[in-house]
Amino acid sequence: MKKLAIILAAVAVSFSAVAGDWANRLDVEARAAYGIGGTAPVGMPATIRALNSYTPQFNPMIGVDATLPLSNDGRWGVMAGLQFENKAMDEDAQVKNYHMEITRGGQTLAGMFTGDVKTKVTEWMFTIPVQATFLIDKVNLKMGPYVSLLVNRDFSGWAHNGYLRVDDPTGAKVELGEAQDERGEYDFTSSMRRAQMGINVGADWHLNNKFGLFADLSWGLTGVHKSSFKTIEQTLYPIYGKIGVTYRIK
Repeated sequence: MKKLAIILAAVAVSFSAVAGDWANRLDVEARAAYGIGGTAPVGMPATIRALNSYTPQFNPMIGVDATLPLSNDGRWGVMAGLQFENKAMDEDAQVKNYHMEITRGGQTLAGMFTGDVKTKVTEWMFTIPVQATFLIDKVNLKMGPYVSLLVNRDFSGWAHNGYLRVDDPTGAKVELGEAQDERGEYDFTSSMRRAQMGINVGADWHLNNKFGLFADLSWGLTGVHKSSFKTIEQTLYPIYGKIGVTYRIK
């Protein structure tokens, strides 16, 4: 028992020393950014004919991260952090034979829609990125996966300025106009995922010992909707770029 106690004490001391060394080597930064992007399929399907309009939304990001150098020269490292951000968009697209489910006048209809579709997406989330880093002079290149947990979400809009063929392309024709009582509303918020995964690539540029600039591109690998959601035939991925500033805390 005495030998075991001595071994455990030695392991604890060694672990404390290693943990203390890691803590001393960590670079800690706060960062803030603004993002722009969209929720879209990869590759434009034939059912989406044109983008009528796109309006940037309020997409801030604030966070903190820590980088641990892994090589003696400090070039290679690993970065992990915690961010709070929004990925939102507001767009209107022209579609043809686009599968939709709408509600109008208390009645729910599903089928193939031809006309214009207005879509509003909001995704407030906490994101944990883990990235490999490589330092070249004052530029820190980085790449790695991220996991996001949504705390507020919305995917809604309306179909307008067209017609819906109920059930299939030869079904009964329902005209949809521009006025609120003439268009077809939809809300697919409840079918959105609570957790998302993706890949983030970017670069940090250190202006001096305290301040820097950065640019990131995040590409979702999981669609914003659950795999069981089939109303929209294409899988929609969140694809956003961010530009921001960093401040070195430690």
